[in-house]
Amino acid sequence: MMDRRGFLVAAGAASLFCFDLASAQAAKAAKVAAPASPVGFRVPAGVVDSHCHVFDPARFAYSPKRRYTPPAATVADLRRFHASIGVQRTVVVQPSVYGTDNACLLDALRQFGASARGIAVIDKSFSGQQIDDLIGAGVRGVRINLEVGQNHDVEGAYRRLSETVETLRGRPAVIQIFAALPVIQALAPRIQAQPHPVVLDHFGFAKAAHGAQQAGFSALTGLMASGKVFVKLSAPYRISERAPYPDTAPIGRALVEAAPGQVVWGSDWPHTGATERRGNAKPTDIEPFREENEVRDFSLVKAWAHSETTRRRLLVENAVRLFGFSTDVGL
Repeated sequence: MMDRRGFLVAAGAASLFCFDLASAQAAKAAKVAAPASPVGFRVPAGVVDSHCHVFDPARFAYSPKRRYTPPAATVADLRRFHASIGVQRTVVVQPSVYGTDNACLLDALRQFGASARGIAVIDKSFSGQQIDDLIGAGVRGVRINLEVGQNHDVEGAYRRLSETVETLRGRPAVIQIFAALPVIQALAPRIQAQPHPVVLDHFGFAKAAHGAQQAGFSALTGLMASGKVFVKLSAPYRISERAPYPDTAPIGRALVEAAPGQVVWGSDWPHTGATERRGNAKPTDIEPFREENEVRDFSLVKAWAHSETTRRRLLVENAVRLFGFSTDVGL
């Protein structure tokens, strides 16, 4: 196990901007409400939420280069959400609005302690010492986000992957990729050849409406079967337009059955990307979170993984192995 020693925040943090905290608090209103209905299956001990975010603009300014402005969703809010559905451990993922300034992420890891791991965002300017400091603070991987900017340039994606591998310089870290399924399909041989474990966001972005026979899906399951790649079953609303997302069941089941040891679950809390955004909206306009029935979304796990044993692998065991949590669920 790696120690959780002190860390250095990367130099060149983004400049501050004026943030309307009162508006932000009002916009996130429903995020801390108690669930309206029980989860539809027995929740095992030690569940890991492998994909969630923290936004704390009152303490950590967003990047001026961001593409949108979310309201606040703090560590305290995230703790209340997790308590409401029985989640005990957390993987906090650096959101795009913070760019490569991981200060908010690192603060969240400090607050959570041993029950959390982090996924940071870096670029080729990061030194070996900065990477070591991130790892020492609880970071277990780095993220390449191609979808916020809808970047489907395969060669550009490969350059990003190559630069990330080079910057890590052999250090033990997961590479997390958020990309469209056609990009993943095109990158598959190169993903397979690079040395790091890879985790793909949000069902590998396989669209629910197209089912498990869609182009690129066999490449996705092939990567999983190799043991190199994990897939997050997270954010069903990102692959389905049919709430309460029943059409995600064939996709989820196919991924679980293809490689039951290579799937992890994530909530995608606090659900960025409202269903409607004004065409003339500016990046600085506060964009509210999606209004999701979080208990209902969590209950979809039963449709993706039918047996209690398989659900335990999806919710607990695979993430413990991937992100380096203790096997002691008391942590």
